[in-house]
Amino acid sequence: MKYRENLIQIGLLLTALSTIAILFLIALFILHEGLPIILKVGIKGFICGSHWSPQQGHFGIFPMIIGTVWITIGALLVSLPLSLSCAIYLSEFSTTKVRAVLKPVIELLAGIPSVVYGFIGMVVLFPMVRNYFGGTGPCILSAAIILGIMILPTITSIAIDSLQAVPYSFREGSLSLGATRWQTIRMVILPAAKSGILSGIILGVGRAVGETMAVIMIAGNSVIIPGSFLDPVRTLTANIALEMNYATGDHRQALFATGIVLFIAIIILNIIANTIARRGVEK
Repeated sequence: MKYRENLIQIGLLLTALSTIAILFLIALFILHEGLPIILKVGIKGFICGSHWSPQQGHFGIFPMIIGTVWITIGALLVSLPLSLSCAIYLSEFSTTKVRAVLKPVIELLAGIPSVVYGFIGMVVLFPMVRNYFGGTGPCILSAAIILGIMILPTITSIAIDSLQAVPYSFREGSLSLGATRWQTIRMVILPAAKSGILSGIILGVGRAVGETMAVIMIAGNSVIIPGSFLDPVRTLTANIALEMNYATGDHRQALFATGIVLFIAIIILNIIANTIARRGVEK
């Protein structure tokens, strides 16, 4: 019996180590392929350069960084109010039966392929944006709305779990002091669940930054620094997906270098999320 337990423990340890090894190898490969062009162009020239024209030797990804940031911020503006509203209702106001139905339905949105979201954006959002806001349709606004819907299940699910993890004694104590139900939620429950909600938001941001297919279909893919939410943009992920198929030489290395920037950004977001969650547990 002891032998079997040791064998299982070793097997699980090897599995965990293999996952770390795979991640390390991926990071090593990306760095090996992308670092030469960064060293050649310079970190400042690569990240802060505003001109992307690989055929002419220009490898500035700043417009795509700005495009990614704009779309991510727009997605948060769309998703955050909806996500928090859904989480508060399902955790504080709905019955157990309603929660058992609505929560899986919301989480099901995460399983819909991104190409379906992109197609819906092209068919439904483009005409609406053209009719009500002007422009051509493919733009930051369209991409932000679609990405906001795509990250809604992530933020909502984590927010619900965080709100339900708040001890019931917090609610009873607040209500016994004369606070209304909404005051209890706003002044007691939400602050107590803040770390979990922030972790969900950061994970949602990571999902928005890493999304590719839907963004390619609805963002417009223009390598420009946007001036408004109606301008078409190209994100970092879209740039890699669109050009990797025919890129060679320095061009190919520049796309891998773009992957390095994305890789570091996602790692930073995950570290922040884990730090916030850990502090919440310690408190």
